[in-house]
Amino acid sequence: MPGSAPWEAPGGVGPRTFPGPPPPPVAAPVGTPTVQVPSPQEPAPDPTGRVAAPQGPESEEPGSGPDLTVEVPVSVPRPRTGFIGGRPPTYEAEPTALPVARPGALAELVADTVLDGARYGTCTLRAASVRGDSARYRGEPRRDALLTARFGHDETALVLVAVAAGARAAEDAHLAAADACRWIAEAVCRSHARLSEDIRSGRRGDLKSGLHRLTDRTYGKLRARAAERGLAPDEYTAALRCLLVPADPECRTRVFFGIGGGGLFRLRDGSWQDLEPHLPEPAAVTGAPVVGFGSPPPAPEATEEGDRLTMDLGITTAPPLVEEPVPPPAEPFRFRASVARPGDTLLLASPGLAEPMRGEPALAHELAARWADAEPPGLAAFLADTQLRVTGYADDRTGAAVWEA
Repeated sequence: MPGSAPWEAPGGVGPRTFPGPPPPPVAAPVGTPTVQVPSPQEPAPDPTGRVAAPQGPESEEPGSGPDLTVEVPVSVPRPRTGFIGGRPPTYEAEPTALPVARPGALAELVADTVLDGARYGTCTLRAASVRGDSARYRGEPRRDALLTARFGHDETALVLVAVAAGARAAEDAHLAAADACRWIAEAVCRSHARLSEDIRSGRRGDLKSGLHRLTDRTYGKLRARAAERGLAPDEYTAALRCLLVPADPECRTRVFFGIGGGGLFRLRDGSWQDLEPHLPEPAAVTGAPVVGFGSPPPAPEATEEGDRLTMDLGITTAPPLVEEPVPPPAEPFRFRASVARPGDTLLLASPGLAEPMRGEPALAHELAARWADAEPPGLAAFLADTQLRVTGYADDRTGAAVWEA
């Protein structure tokens, strides 16, 4: 059936819908102000240097002539920053202190804000990553990382959005987040052709097992980099969340995967739905270990869901560089594949944006009102929307939204 996924069976656990907040007070309509500007009617000098007298009947008194003013409409732009709640947040709304730069490590500097966007198939992408108010005040680098990339051409192209959030107390958290985004993007790039085919064909089992393997190898590289720096594994890691969007306009399947905190939300019919995948109990998190820098472990013939594991992600096989298998990440792998409807808006958020979305209903309501139009916001408007501040939430914010035409 067109528009439905073969793995979505009726009667399953549906998304959790946010409780509707009370409607905001209706403000009086504001008209477009106008400014009266006099038309330029300066007398022109004659060749002798004398100023010519204004032409017209001598009996005409001042003020009795034609109106020489025009009305110029002045638009009132939406404020670039605002806040939700009864009082403003503690910190200032704009950046203050820059992070400290170290000699020989200028490549490690991170910009305060990153903004990107694109349009493929039936969807429009807007993505932004902003340093939090607390980090701006203290002169700390943005610990969130954002990477957007397109692999392939035409209908087989695949768009990847990777969002990573470094550990708050780690000194090199921004580097770990950037490494996580870059390494998962490299892995997806090598396998994008097969991934795109599996998404368009609806092979959920192949997608889940293959993306799980790529994610585990990314975290294996993070642990290896931590060892190179003389750090514990939990001192050089990041929460990683990714979204795969095929460029094929006939395919509306959107695939989410990752590890760690954050949020996945969908705006449908004016209401937000929390699409965060349900995690298994800790005792049920089992599975074969994955080698971080070697050949993949032998895949079973079928998963518990009954899907055949025939996916070959095209990763070069090499002799393992470690004697013992690298343990899987401390947190379980998250995966969700769903079919979008026309008019949906899918939001992938880092913890700094997901927490106020869940904890402050007024923020979710305001974003729903701003994004209710069929036309997606421009880059500047989307940046302003993601910077809506909430008292008590001052972490970095990273969000990537996909509007379905």
